[in-house]
Amino acid sequence: MIIVYTGNGKGKTSATVGQAIRAFGNKFPLCFVQFMKSNTQAGEQQFLQELLKDKYFIGGKGFFRKEEDRPAHRQAVLDCLAWLDSKKEEARMIICDEILYAYNAKLITQEEIENLIAYCNENDKHLVLSGRYAPDFVIELADIVSEIQEVKHACHKGVKAQRGIEF
Repeated sequence: MIIVYTGNGKGKTSATVGQAIRAFGNKFPLCFVQFMKSNTQAGEQQFLQELLKDKYFIGGKGFFRKEEDRPAHRQAVLDCLAWLDSKKEEARMIICDEILYAYNAKLITQEEIENLIAYCNENDKHLVLSGRYAPDFVIELADIVSEIQEVKHACHKGVKAQRGIEF
């Protein structure tokens, strides 16, 4: 199954973590990579490190805001793909958090994502992709697509991100 969590609402990473917990509870070998988040020790990062050990990789450099940072962010994506390449054979489920953010920032190519999807389809592996603005080609290739929409968020009133809620 190819599963996608997308949309502009809060909860895409939480959905991927939930999917990891469900798979882990069913004894699925899995690997989980975060393409954009840096190692900020957000709550889910601490939990996933304890649960998955070396099957979890935080590869991102954080938000991509400045064009002069593109080479470092692209290298981080390549590092994520290399790590994934070293782990994917032993996994039944592969989770790629924020890979679609990387795609929309032009840090990963359509071909790289299509190759990952093809690999999973050809090798009977489940693949979970998350991030805003899932492109049409991903939606077409996916078996399940969930769109998480923001209805209301405290940040619009100036409330800063809170530990245990946003990270």
